[in-house]
Formats: sequence, structure tokens, C-alpha cells
Amino acid sequence: MDLKNTITQLSEAAGASGSEDDAAELALAMLREYCPDAAISGGNVIGSLGVHREGRLKLVLDAHIDQVGFAVTAITDEGFIKVGNIGGLDRRLLPAQPVVIHGKSDIKGVICSVPPHLTSGSAPVPEISDIAIDTGMSKSELEQSVSLGDSITFDVACRDLLGSRITGGALDDRCGVACLLYTLELLKGQETAYNVTVIFSVQEEVGERGAKTGAFTIDPDIALAVDVSFAYAIGEDESKCGYLGGGPMIGVSPSLSREISDSLMAAAEAADIPYQTEVMCGLTSTNADRYAVSRSGAKACTVSIPLRNMHTPVEVIDLTDVELTAKLLAEFIKEG
Repeated sequence: MDLKNTITQLSEAAGASGSEDDAAELALAMLREYCPDAAISGGNVIGSLGVHREGRLKLVLDAHIDQVGFAVTAITDEGFIKVGNIGGLDRRLLPAQPVVIHGKSDIKGVICSVPPHLTSGSAPVPEISDIAIDTGMSKSELEQSVSLGDSITFDVACRDLLGSRITGGALDDRCGVACLLYTLELLKGQETAYNVTVIFSVQEEVGERGAKTGAFTIDPDIALAVDVSFAYAIGEDESKCGYLGGGPMIGVSPSLSREISDSLMAAAEAADIPYQTEVMCGLTSTNADRYAVSRSGAKACTVSIPLRNMHTPVEVIDLTDVELTAKLLAEFIKEG
């Protein structure tokens, strides 16, 4: 499996929360290589690994397929598209960004930016209501292809950085999706200690909604949410961050299962896999929160991939971390 190519394909597929079809169909095709029964149910991509056996605990591997973006809220008489946010966007860097409006056909545009010559002093961080998109089209032309509520995503492709690092959009959490596919690749020919179900869940960025319905449907005993978390960059609080290249970040929190956290750490140490500990003092703001309280509750834990510049068009990951996370998951799942 070409891990970088898989991440690139997934990250460049459109799939803002609530409009995940393109990304989900791509992920479904990739998942069926390992889970022939994989299908889309309630928007989620769900597949079972091998034949489920009586008496084995049910384990879910979850990564969300959606990304942050915008929704069309109005088309002005001058032909500008007004928007609302889908998920938590970093508004500081929105001016001048290229975007794609996903209407009846894809239309490219740019977010308007006032030149510095026409501003006095430092420009304030724009409110989302201030954002307008210029496509070069008139209102009447836009209305032929664009409807209110259509999704908009950043127009960005993955690029290589030095070493094993890459940058792009929607690496949150398409790198997690790719990680789970690589986990399944590593488990080929291996006996597993659990009955494993994989779910690429929708609408995480607007309240972990896909995980909530998926958790109710699957009713797992154990749930591992594979998402991204903050990688240290200049100016950030190191105590709240992991490090690129440092390996998976294993979650520890009162809202998570300490038993599973400890078991993941033990599996990493036994296999000599470097890892980092991510301490959270309440909810995790990941899909693990949903699995932990669905029905009678699952033993949930987070396994996160360090990422810089979250919720921007220039997210940065280290491919080594994705690979190490997959190796840890495979070690935890395979029968000892």
C-alpha cells in the first residue's frame, strides 16, 4: 500500500460535513479491498474485517471522513457569494484563499481580500459574515449552478515538505482514514483478538453526529477513535502539544477507558513503537466521546496523529506518525 498516495487521494476529495459523498465513495472503494461487505449506511462508511466469531469482543476503529468548510448563504446582486462556516475555521487566514463551490458543477473562486493600501493599520480578523467569494460570474450566472446551502471547500492539493512531512487540506482526518486502511493492510493474514469493524464517520466537525449513529448501530465493546491532535509549533504551549515524528498520541482522560489507554501503551512498548501521551482533563472533542456513552457504553480511547495548523488549508503531518499509529493499532488488535 502506498501510504502517501492514499493520504493524498483522500485529502484532495471534497467532503465538508453533511456533503461527504465524494470522499465517502472513494474511501468505500479503498475499504472494500479489506472488508468486502463495506457499505455506506446513514452516510457512514462501515465494513467488517473477516468473519465475526462468537465470544469475541467487538472493537470499532473510527476515523471521520468529513472536513471543515463553508455553506452558501446568499448570492449578492453584484455576484459575490456569502457564506457561513461548517465547523471551526481559522478566520485569520481566510482572505485571498482559493476555494471550490460544489454546486451542480464545481466552480472555482477566491475569498475577497481588501488590499493593504486601502486599509488603515492592521486589518481585523474578519467575521464569517464579512466573508465573500468572487468567482467572476454574475448573480444570474451563479444561480444557474449554485444553490443556497451548497458546500464550499478550500482549493488545495497536497505538497511534499522536507523528509517525510506533507502539507495539505483535510488531513484532519483523512490521514486517520488512511491510517486505518494501512492498519488493515498490516493485519492481512493475522488472527485478530477482536471482531473488528471499521467506520469512516460523517459530520464529526459539527458534533460527532456520524459516530453517534454508528455507535448505536454497531454497539461495540471497545472503540478506538483515530483522529488528529495538536503538534507543537513556535509560540504554542508545549505541554498541550505532541511532536511531529514522535509517534501516535495515546489519550488519557477521565472520559476515556484507562484500561484501554494502558493496554495501548503496553502494546507500543512491547513492539518498541514510540508513542506520546495526550492528557485531557474532560471530554476529548473527538468521536470517542460518543462511543463512550452510547447504549451501555464502550471502553473508548483516542489514538491521535500529530498535526500542525489544524482546520487550515496548510495542515502538516509526518507520514512516519501515520505509519507508527497503524503499527500500534495492528499490534493491539492482533491475537497474541
